[in-house]
Amino acid sequence: MEATDKKVVLLLGLMVVIACRTDAQTLCSAPVSGLADCRPAATLPNPPPPTAVCCDALKHADLNCLCQYKDSPLLPELKIDQKLALQLPKKGKLPHPAPC
Repeated sequence: MEATDKKVVLLLGLMVVIACRTDAQTLCSAPVSGLADCRPAATLPNPPPPTAVCCDALKHADLNCLCQYKDSPLLPELKIDQKLALQLPKKGKLPHPAPC
């Protein structure tokens, strides 16, 4: 997996972490509840497809803002699968990948 791909995976995972651990209504312009809906789609063993709520949250997220969280050590603790997380932008029909 290329370094850029790993950064995108970490970014998406961190979005889920933050969404699950914050009381804020939005994070980087994305609804927290929508980001939390992304976690199952990036978690083994039998992940469902990302929900419409997850995909919509990713579409509204300020990916430049979310990039600041890409190196969080919390991601592995949540058992987020990198390959699955990397698929979320495509499955969510994002027009552009994360810029980090």
